[in-house]
Amino acid sequence: MLAIGRSLMTNPKILLLDEATEGLAPLVRSEIWRCLNQLKEEGISILVVDKNVNDLARIADMHYVIEKGRIVWEGTSPELLEQKDFLGNKLGV
Repeated sequence: MLAIGRSLMTNPKILLLDEATEGLAPLVRSEIWRCLNQLKEEGISILVVDKNVNDLARIADMHYVIEKGRIVWEGTSPELLEQKDFLGNKLGV
């Protein structure tokens, strides 16, 4: 959360996060997702790379799955959550 706070001090147009909740306690992860949702509501664009599909689906407008540098799937949160076989095969979730 410190890194996110430090990056917000520069008033960014977009916030880029890579596995922001990796290895953190469940309560801390929940707080980070809550904060990201609040930032989204405030109009900050956020690009998140993460494998927590259910957490991402609650706040993301669009999802892109990239394999070997190419987009192999794109869609909305409801569309992604419907792709159970795809999620298992491509993302291992």
